Amino acid sequence: MAQKDDCIFCKIANHVIESDYVYEDDLVCAFRDNSPQAPVHVLVVPKDHYDNIVDGVPADVLAAMVHAVGEVVRICGIDKDGFRVIANTGAAAGQTVMHLHMHVLGGKKLGEGLIPE
Repeated sequence: MAQKDDCIFCKIANHVIESDYVYEDDLVCAFRDNSPQAPVHVLVVPKDHYDNIVDGVPADVLAAMVHAVGEVVRICGIDKDGFRVIANTGAAAGQTVMHLHMHVLGGKKLGEGLIPE
């Protein structure tokens, strides 16, 4: 799969538009969310375009995303206190950018609900 010309996350992940990057490798990029919902709110996105997690994403890309989550939580210092990983899929679930991404949230007590308190 390739990049999509009109996708903001494709542009950020491939440095067409710069962002506040936290981690990057050959397959994925992680950067701070512009509207953070927690003290640490980082998005992990594949460099190639996939609309969501059920869009035929290759196993190596999913593995790279999970690996990136581990790197992000260590880099941001939230690996010991706990964190949350969310992948909204579809508009009804709150996905506003139709490019697969994982939200990594932490840096405060998030509570038992799925949405940060």
